[in-house]
Amino acid sequence: AAIGTYIVSMTHDVSDILEVLVLAKECGLYAPPTPTSEGLSLLDIAPLFETIEDLKASETLLERLFAEPAYRKYVGRRKNHQEVMLGYSDSNKDGGYWMANWLLNSAQRNLSLVGDSTGIKIRLFHGRGGTIGRGGGRANRAIIAAPKESRTGRIRFTEQGEVISFRYAMPAIAHRHLEQILSAMLVATCGNESLDTREPAEAHELMEHLSQVSMESYRSLIDGPEFWDWYTTTTPVHFIGQMPLASRPAMRSASSSSFDNIRAIPWGFAWTQIRATIQGWYGVGTAIESAVKSNPNALSLFKEWYESWPFFHAVVANAKQELARARLDITERYSSAAGFSPENPVMMGIRDEYERTRQLLCEISGTSSLLGHRPVIERLIEMRNPDTDALNLCQIELMRRASGDNHDSSSEHAILASLNGIAAAMQSTG
Repeated sequence: AAIGTYIVSMTHDVSDILEVLVLAKECGLYAPPTPTSEGLSLLDIAPLFETIEDLKASETLLERLFAEPAYRKYVGRRKNHQEVMLGYSDSNKDGGYWMANWLLNSAQRNLSLVGDSTGIKIRLFHGRGGTIGRGGGRANRAIIAAPKESRTGRIRFTEQGEVISFRYAMPAIAHRHLEQILSAMLVATCGNESLDTREPAEAHELMEHLSQVSMESYRSLIDGPEFWDWYTTTTPVHFIGQMPLASRPAMRSASSSSFDNIRAIPWGFAWTQIRATIQGWYGVGTAIESAVKSNPNALSLFKEWYESWPFFHAVVANAKQELARARLDITERYSSAAGFSPENPVMMGIRDEYERTRQLLCEISGTSSLLGHRPVIERLIEMRNPDTDALNLCQIELMRRASGDNHDSSSEHAILASLNGIAAAMQSTG
């Protein structure tokens, strides 16, 4: 009764769900109906689709799951209700910002249609984090931007520890936040003639192109031969693993340190600390530039979609905000302190992509600055930057003292304090 839902992390196949059903049966939480008994079902089993590949396969997997007679009997005992969780962190880490957002949007539509075709009520459970790269941002805007097929009046989402204090510490703010979510759900579910979230007719092929090129650009950065050494020495990722704030270690395996092995939250946390925030924008500029070169009408379409398509507007607006929060002069300080030259291909790639993305998104949104449409947020970032810069410079010096031959173990405690300070200044962790 206290648990309610069993979430199957990293659901790759139907068997991952059926294994839990067998365990539930063995321990008395599930009994299939028989001619003389209605059966028993006390637990919801929810697949969690997290990676790029799993999101792509989610529609087919759910169809196969519902075709299993044993599972269909189980769902029937749960009043034909099925919860499906979508992971925002690992999809972003695997495929970059644009690909993750597009696949998550497509998955919401496709999974809802599977439910419609089988008579099973789907409730999407959004594993959104606090940062833009993990599905953060304004929750009401995300609800409004969801595909029409998924707006059923049923929704669930996580509130990560990093944002609980911002949203719920003060009663007035908590009330306002919940009011915005409820308002968005009512508007999205009950219908509004002025609210059209349907995908434009020309959008699918072009969005597929944007997603693929964006992911290729992102993966070319993180799969580069110089990248992992640069990342682990430039960012404080190893110190993040020592912080007593997570439910799981930073690495999936203590014996291996690699991109595939690092968990999504410390991955993003480290980028936020050095003020690069690439998880919220990298690859977008290259993708848009590619689309414009191959389709003369692409730029005008993007401008039109920014004004009329809530999903496209939300993705662009969130990327602009993360670009505005980035401060690559500080990132370059970290890189130089780690012994890398300004011509290092990783740092040069980040700078080039930043400028390309900034110019194109400003052109699409019709603003001269990244947050020209949100002057209050723009002003807040400007006011916070000098103090946050000072914290970064302190952290760079502390990292220098804690490394090399002249290892100063006393600096490690101060580094952990600096991680907290920068996270508070940036108002986000991973």
